[in-house]
Amino acid sequence: MIIAFLIIISVMIPGCLNAEDPNTEDPDNIAAESYFQGSGDIMTDLAYNSDTLYQVSTINALLEGFYDGDTSLEALKSRGDFGIGTFTALDGEMIVLDGEVYQVKDDGVAYLTNDSMTTPFAAVTFFEADETGVISEPMDKEQVERYLEELMPNRNIMYAVKITGTFEYMKTRSVPRQTQPYPRLTEVTKNQPTFELTNVEGTIVGFWLPSYMNGVNVPEYHLHFITDSKDAGGHILEYNIINGTVEIDNTYDFYLSLPQSSDLMDIDLSKDNNSELEMAEK
Repeated sequence: MIIAFLIIISVMIPGCLNAEDPNTEDPDNIAAESYFQGSGDIMTDLAYNSDTLYQVSTINALLEGFYDGDTSLEALKSRGDFGIGTFTALDGEMIVLDGEVYQVKDDGVAYLTNDSMTTPFAAVTFFEADETGVISEPMDKEQVERYLEELMPNRNIMYAVKITGTFEYMKTRSVPRQTQPYPRLTEVTKNQPTFELTNVEGTIVGFWLPSYMNGVNVPEYHLHFITDSKDAGGHILEYNIINGTVEIDNTYDFYLSLPQSSDLMDIDLSKDNNSELEMAEK
């Protein structure tokens, strides 16, 4: 990012870097200008790259009770067509699938959203499968995770995970809309409503992230579910799958967009919230 910043300066104000003769084109400036003319703004390219995980805010901010978002769903969908998150005031679980954003509220029902709604935390990418697999026999969540390890051998990159199939059992949760002053996330999830579905067809949507993402996002698996009929789902707690198709999108770039609210200044994002994260995710 520092290199990109220096290149931008050299393109925008070449005279400042070449005081001897502002009319003389420095070879480095020519190279930089050629790069930008060929690719556009480097930051914009990164945010729209199909192999980029675009994220709004951090999981630590959410754990601390920062639930007010300033990123619209319209803006979020311009950064990815696949992902998960939540909504302002922690109003349910988010599933982004095939470019549509669904909201599973605390009644367990999935609702199609409108673009003016906002999010305090979300992660999306433009999904393009790099690896595929087939689940041809019944498996529980732990067995599926062991199978996925074969499709995700590099434990230092990010993966978008999509599993479409028939599920013998699916247990999910959502969270109710909160009012200010917002409680911490672990206080909310103490009384989380849970939902159990049986013999249902649907799609698992989410990510596997390396351990170095701790504090920024959820390390390892963070998965949500939505039925094929788009009428139910939520944050996954447990499941058994009968059969299905696995698609894995290898993701190499990461783009973090922080809220511009001054309230973020009062939050200590350096704290180790691992224990609280485990409580909130289970």
